Amino acid sequence: MDFNVTTLDGKEAGKVAVSDAIFGLEPRDDILQRMVRYQLSKKQQGSHKALGRADVARTGAKMYKQKGTGRARHHSARAPQFRGGGKAHGPVTRSHEHDLPKKVRALALRHALSAKAKASELIIIDALVAAEAKTKTLATRFEKLGFENALMIGGAELDANFKLAASNIPNIDVLPVQGINVYDILRRGKLVLTKAAVEALEARFK
Repeated sequence: MDFNVTTLDGKEAGKVAVSDAIFGLEPRDDILQRMVRYQLSKKQQGSHKALGRADVARTGAKMYKQKGTGRARHHSARAPQFRGGGKAHGPVTRSHEHDLPKKVRALALRHALSAKAKASELIIIDALVAAEAKTKTLATRFEKLGFENALMIGGAELDANFKLAASNIPNIDVLPVQGINVYDILRRGKLVLTKAAVEALEARFK
């Protein structure tokens, strides 16, 4: 499969051949869904906590005598049925992370790349480089190229000026190739890869 390579100025810069095993698969929604759920669960903070009956600051003494009052039998005022008592079965601090096999995670990334290629939302750029860290200049270039909502993947190291200039543009994410992931690919409209990123991905999935 061949893709046209363009520059940030919108000029043609030849073609590049990409592997069908990475960019030419039939995307499976079930695999992508499993991966997105895995990523978001791992990202979730899990610091939620409610006070149980062991945690509330309230007396544990018996409220009144067992018999003779005509009222229901009770003991501690910390019990969940009372105002100011502990929460029954409330949330506790925990990790929401769950396992997903490494092969499924790798397959999900290939399916996400293939989904973008199939939808004609994959663009290959020769390099993500800016002469100066000017957001306005870069935003004008992006507007001409139609990059309103995009994830941009550079090589192993990003150009410092480009990263600074792009960081303040809404709906534009810039990552090095080692940071590429399914969730970020799917949440943005276009996927922009540099030639270095394509080479790194092909080496990774050999």
